[in-house]
Amino acid sequence: MNTTAVILARGLGSRMRRADDGATLDERQLRAASDGAKAMMPVGRPLLEQSLTALADAGIRDVVIVIGPEHVAVREHFSAHPAQRLRIRFAEQATPRGTADAVLSARDAVGEADFLVLNGDTWYPPEAIRAVATSPAPSFGAFDAEALTRLGNIPAARVLAFALCSIDASGALRDIVEKPAADHPLAQSATRCVSMNLWHLDASVFEVLRGVQPSVRGELELVDGIRGLLAAGIRVSAVPLALGLLDLSTRGDVASVTARLASHTVAY
Repeated sequence: MNTTAVILARGLGSRMRRADDGATLDERQLRAASDGAKAMMPVGRPLLEQSLTALADAGIRDVVIVIGPEHVAVREHFSAHPAQRLRIRFAEQATPRGTADAVLSARDAVGEADFLVLNGDTWYPPEAIRAVATSPAPSFGAFDAEALTRLGNIPAARVLAFALCSIDASGALRDIVEKPAADHPLAQSATRCVSMNLWHLDASVFEVLRGVQPSVRGELELVDGIRGLLAAGIRVSAVPLALGLLDLSTRGDVASVTARLASHTVAY
């Protein structure tokens, strides 16, 4: 397996910046939360180190981290704590214009090779990464909503904050809707398939991403690029995953993520 992983770590962290009366953070965590630095949140070790370890455990050897030009501290951290199992490079997204633009920022670093895309504020288990990385591109991790709640740290009520998917009988993605309304058919379905932004793509996606227009939220969203692939008749395969993961969206998530990762050895 030779796949490069692209970690999207450029976001503004707006939800993380908001005070959460129920969250108790130590001094380092409070500083990271105030900066919106979700990927570098200390959860024992920085979340990004935990994610890099999971990637290495899954067999990935090449990683591109998408950051902003102001994120000098991230570069300095990995200069001071160099990787032993991975080759780490950085790509800069000049302004936080959305996930589609973030992926485009990694274009030169990725080249013509297949690549994974994953969130910098989410910890994915190595078996999920490996399953998607070994599935032909384009494909994605199709997480079972019930398993996300039962095995991870995502409350059932938060599922609608992610992208819900419709999969046809052959296992191909039929439709994907970011943050659907509660009365949307995908939200009403008894069995929900959730995209947690774990994708295996190839270089052909970059042309589609260049045509993505701002969403109703004013962002250039990767989901709209995926819908562009579907509109072009390109099959996007679903990789069913009945697994949990750890989502670090708000200050209230810090304690649960820290506890879940406490026994994990960091070795990237």
